Amino acid sequence: MFCQNAEVMARQLRLEYEGAIYHVTVRGNDRRDIFLDDEDRKYLLSRLSECIDVCGVRLYVFCLMSNHFHLVLETPRANLSSFMQKVLTGFTVHFNCRHQRSGHVTQGRYSARLVSGDQYLLKLSRYVHLNPIKIKKMASWSKQEKVGYLRSYSWSSYRSYAGGTKEFPFVEYGPMLSLLGGRKKDRQKQYRKFVEEMVEGEDEEFIGELWRSSRSIGDEKFREWVDTCYAEEVSKRESREDISFRKVDKQGLSAKAVLDAVAKELKIDKDLLHRRSRNSIYRGIAGLMLCKYAGYNQRQVAKELGLNTGAAVSFQLTKVKVETNRNELLAKAVAKLDRALDRKRKK
Repeated sequence: MFCQNAEVMARQLRLEYEGAIYHVTVRGNDRRDIFLDDEDRKYLLSRLSECIDVCGVRLYVFCLMSNHFHLVLETPRANLSSFMQKVLTGFTVHFNCRHQRSGHVTQGRYSARLVSGDQYLLKLSRYVHLNPIKIKKMASWSKQEKVGYLRSYSWSSYRSYAGGTKEFPFVEYGPMLSLLGGRKKDRQKQYRKFVEEMVEGEDEEFIGELWRSSRSIGDEKFREWVDTCYAEEVSKRESREDISFRKVDKQGLSAKAVLDAVAKELKIDKDLLHRRSRNSIYRGIAGLMLCKYAGYNQRQVAKELGLNTGAAVSFQLTKVKVETNRNELLAKAVAKLDRALDRKRKK
């Protein structure tokens, strides 16, 4: 059986395709905490925001615990592996520098299971959002105490789904809330009721379905489809690297094409993108577009644009985010450039 063969492999394949939805779980190495304080949590959220923008990922749900975190996300570009590599590499470097330590922060490979849509996705979001109160120390708490804690928990997307705080700009709420049906203005209240009705109980049927497969979450037909795709890729496997299936081959643009478009849309001399200029935002914008549309990592961007290090590129990308948030004209220009490059990529 292919499943038995797969189990003895050192690393299971990542099944990737455009539009795939995953439940991702990342745990601390040796079950140790990966968040020592709120600054670590804030950094991970900022890192997620940056990588979501660069990789075109759609994040639906997140929940940070002390020694692990959950993400429910979609990958329109079939790029889960590169997205998670960017997130975790950046977080590990930050964590080790900040806490003066070295080595692995997270445990081996992250878990990533494909998720069927509709009610499985909605129930998974509830399962993830209830994590903060499904711990031993809260077993004796009253329902009212648990609900109060859940509604005040800052490190998940639940509060913003339930209308208790403003929405995170990097989370997409519409698709999940639309699964509830009914009037749009009532959906936050509906979602709050949907989640909190399981504060003291368990959705035993869903929990049973949740652990039927190590590769997928869905009904029997969906699980069989995933297993069939997995078996086909195992049979073709030539190396131990991640392999994608059902992926449309859309090559990234060349660096020249990206930089030509940047210069054209921003109406600047292309040379400005390769030389240092005080308070200039142009190299940051070019770096962002090279990541998004040429598939460059930050070291490659640094080499292409004549920056010293990948850290310098990270600074430039943060600067772009800050400036576009406060400068409407710049934000419109970057959005126009983004659309132009997206059209080029699709062609």
